[in-house]
Amino acid sequence: MPFHVRDEETDTLVRELARREGVGLTEAVKLAVKDKLEQKDEAIARKLAAMRAISDRIASLPETGLKADKAYFDELSGD
Repeated sequence: MPFHVRDEETDTLVRELARREGVGLTEAVKLAVKDKLEQKDEAIARKLAAMRAISDRIASLPETGLKADKAYFDELSGD
């Protein structure tokens, strides 16, 4: 399925990547997109791992027996 690049800067960048990698334009676009998607996936995986670590730490804390309802938060704020 064809796709046309009408932006001069994008065209220049794709051609430069193709030249550096020694591949055609289609392969250069594929390489760039795959690389960017992998970067995004890795960033998401790092964020999820950090969130899991925080969640695990919170889950490991002992129960206080306090009820965190509206009255509790009103008391904390001095109401």
